[in-house]
Amino acid sequence: MEFNVKKLASDAGVFFSRAMQFTEEKLGQAEKTELDAHFENLLARADCTKNWTEKILRQTEVLLQPNPSARVEEFLYEKLDRKVPSRVTNGELLAQYMTEAANDFGPGTPYGKTLIKVGETQRRLGAAEREFIRSASISFLTPLRNFLEGDWRTISKERRILQNRRLDLDACKARLKKAKAAEAKAAAVPDFQETRPRNYVLSASASALWNDEVEKAEHELRLTQTEFDRQAEVTRLLLEGISSTHVNHLRCLHEFVESQTNYYAQCYQFMLDLQKQLGSSKGEIFSGTFVGNAESASPSAAASPPVAAATLPAVPTIPVVPTIVGVPNTVAEGVLNPNEVKPPASGTRRARVLYDYEAADSTELALLADEMITVYSLPGMDPDWLIGERGNQKGKVPVTYLELLS
Repeated sequence: MEFNVKKLASDAGVFFSRAMQFTEEKLGQAEKTELDAHFENLLARADCTKNWTEKILRQTEVLLQPNPSARVEEFLYEKLDRKVPSRVTNGELLAQYMTEAANDFGPGTPYGKTLIKVGETQRRLGAAEREFIRSASISFLTPLRNFLEGDWRTISKERRILQNRRLDLDACKARLKKAKAAEAKAAAVPDFQETRPRNYVLSASASALWNDEVEKAEHELRLTQTEFDRQAEVTRLLLEGISSTHVNHLRCLHEFVESQTNYYAQCYQFMLDLQKQLGSSKGEIFSGTFVGNAESASPSAAASPPVAAATLPAVPTIPVVPTIVGVPNTVAEGVLNPNEVKPPASGTRRARVLYDYEAADSTELALLADEMITVYSLPGMDPDWLIGERGNQKGKVPVTYLELLS
C-alpha cells in the first residue's frame, strides 16, 4: 500500500511538472526542444496519410453501400464482433419482383416472358454487385482499416510517449539552469557586512548544497536525454514505415480498380446479352400479341390477316395495335420484303455498326461491329428499325446497334 501511494505521488509530480512545462512553453516563458527538419517532415507526412486514408475509406464505404442505415448496422455488427447478415441487393430484389409479376401475368404471355428475361439479368447483376462489394472490402477496405486501427494507433501512442519524454527533458533543462544560477549566486561574496567566520561557513555550506543539486539535475538530464533519444529513434522508424504503407495501399488500389473493371465488364456483357435476346424476340413477341388482339377484335380480320396488315402502313398512327418502344411494328412489316424494296431517292445515310447483331430471320441483316453500311427508312416502318444495305445484301437492322453519320 505504501509503495502504491509513493508511486501515485511520483506520477502526480511528473504530471504536474509536464503540465507546468507545457503551459510555460505555450506562454513563451520556457524553451522547447525542437525536432530536426527531417523528423518534422515525417510527422507531417504521417498526419497527411492518416487524414486522407480516413476520407478515402469513408467515401469508398459510401460507394459500396449508399444506404447510411445499412452502413451503421454493419459498423455495429463489426464492433460487436458478429457476422453481418446477408443482405439482398437492389438488383436481386428487382429480379424477385419481376419474376413474381411474370407468374401473376402468366409466364407464357409476351410480357411475362420478357419480365422473366429481364428479371434473370437483374439477378445476375445483383450477384455481380455482391461479389464486387465482397472483393473490394477484402482487397481495399480491410487494408485501409488495418492501417488506421493498427499501425496508426501504434504511431500515435509512440508519438505521445515522445511528447512526454520531450517535456521531461525540457523540464530537467530548466531545473539544471535554475540550479546553476543558484549555485553561482551562492558562490559569490555573501551579503553580510560582517566578516566573521560563521558567515563564511554558511556561505560554503549553501554553495555545497547547490553544487549537489546541480549534479543531481545533470544526472537526471542525462537520463531523460537518453530516454528521449531512444524514443525519438523508435518513433522515427515507425514514421519511416509510412513509405511501406503507401506501397501496400498502392497494390490494394490496383486490386480495387481491377475488381471494379471486372464488375462493370460483367454488367455490360449481361446487358448486351439481354439486349440481343430482346432484339431477336421482338418480332415474335409482338406478332403474337397482335394476332391475339386481332382475333379477339374481329373474326373477319382473323380470316384475312394479309388484307388487314396490308392496309396498316398507309395509316400514320395505328390505334388498334399498341406501340412498344424498341419493338418493330410487325403488322406493317409482315408483308415487307427488304429485298424487294427500293431505296428512296434521298434520305439514305451512312452508319457505323456498334455491336455484332445476329439476324433473327431472313428479313433482317446480320451486322458486324465497326463495319459501315447504308441505311434508310420506309413509310410505315417502326422508328426503331431501318433498312440496311451492304453490297448486294439488304435487310432490317435495329437503330440501337448503329451510329448514324452525317
